Amino acid sequence: MNIDILLGLQWGDEGKGKIVDAISPGYDIIARFQGGPNAGHSLEFNNVKHVLHLIPSGIFHAEKINIIGNGVVIDPAVFKKEIETLGPPVTELVRRLVISARANLIMPGHRILDAAYEHSKGCSKIGSTLKGIGPAYTDKVARSGLRVGEILSDNFRELYDVHLKNHLSILKNYDFTYNLEEYEAGWFEGIEMLKKFRIINTEYLINDLTSKGKKLLAEGAQGTMLDVDFGSYPFVTSSNTISAGACTGLGISPKKIGDIFGIFKAYCTRVGSGPFPTELNDDTGTLLRDLGHEFGSTTGRPRRCGWLDLPALKYAIMINGVTQLFMTKSDVMSGFSKVKVCTSYLSSGKECLEIPFDNSPVEPVYTELPGWESDISGIREFTRLPENLKSYIKFIEDQTGVPVTMVSVGADREETIFR
Repeated sequence: MNIDILLGLQWGDEGKGKIVDAISPGYDIIARFQGGPNAGHSLEFNNVKHVLHLIPSGIFHAEKINIIGNGVVIDPAVFKKEIETLGPPVTELVRRLVISARANLIMPGHRILDAAYEHSKGCSKIGSTLKGIGPAYTDKVARSGLRVGEILSDNFRELYDVHLKNHLSILKNYDFTYNLEEYEAGWFEGIEMLKKFRIINTEYLINDLTSKGKKLLAEGAQGTMLDVDFGSYPFVTSSNTISAGACTGLGISPKKIGDIFGIFKAYCTRVGSGPFPTELNDDTGTLLRDLGHEFGSTTGRPRRCGWLDLPALKYAIMINGVTQLFMTKSDVMSGFSKVKVCTSYLSSGKECLEIPFDNSPVEPVYTELPGWESDISGIREFTRLPENLKSYIKFIEDQTGVPVTMVSVGADREETIFR
């Protein structure tokens, strides 16, 4: 079992990119298995910040193979821009990155449809990133998607025109103004960039390499509470963000899965609409946002902030089969004399631990713990962390039954403590 999975346990933005980058030296292959340019994985090293949307977070390690799996949806224009801003020359990146021929393309029509659908919802918006993710997955499930492997076909432009015609016919049903040329800008140039890379049936490559003892890390995007089946539907993303999604998004057997690393922030954040029981609409929530620089790396939108939600965390652990917990942003909470943790909910006056499937309102029940007020960003050993922070971690471990084996104390890859 030499395939491990790393994923988010909250509503995304847990710091997956940094952690994948930090633990990549222990793996031969890093693979994205779902999502698309709605993801924003931030990495920081040598005082430089990088934000990845489509490319796996192991790309900065020259000796690693990075794979964009079949479960990902790819916008060629975004891909081209990302490749050109990474730093290493394209010829070097071609050596490091492989793309599944089965991955679906996000077309200009998908982005227009995404905007039209969201506009039509009015005050019932779900908070889409407007990247075309939902419409692209819709076409995939409807068996009418356009896949990466087809860009190598002689009749690719004809295939594109057929799909575009279909999208434009749907748009006639919506009162939405758009400029097709703006949406197409850079798209075909992105197609040419994609052609420079190895486009293959990556499931064969993955299974061949892992059968020979190579280690693979499957990198999830978004978070468990945004899973299309198990998240706060309909305020969710359009893919399966949970550990099972790694099997379908890469073509691997569950029998090959070893560890499942679950990342969570020491507090909670959420971007866009949807339920958020521990949200703080007060000075404390504002302070958390400011201290944590909580603004979406993809959209730039301010994140909603709140205390840690243990019922939601335990739910995510259960759904994913998490074996190890990684806690990020513990440094952001330095300076609070007291911190709170939601340990249960009140629903219709009764205490409960389950997350309602219909997003019916619940009231959080809190346990208050002593905070840690010292700067911890320079600490590199777990034993040197403030006692109150270690007590906070112990409380989480006792409540969840899963060990916290990594603590992040800053944004840089070096600001990471492994136990």
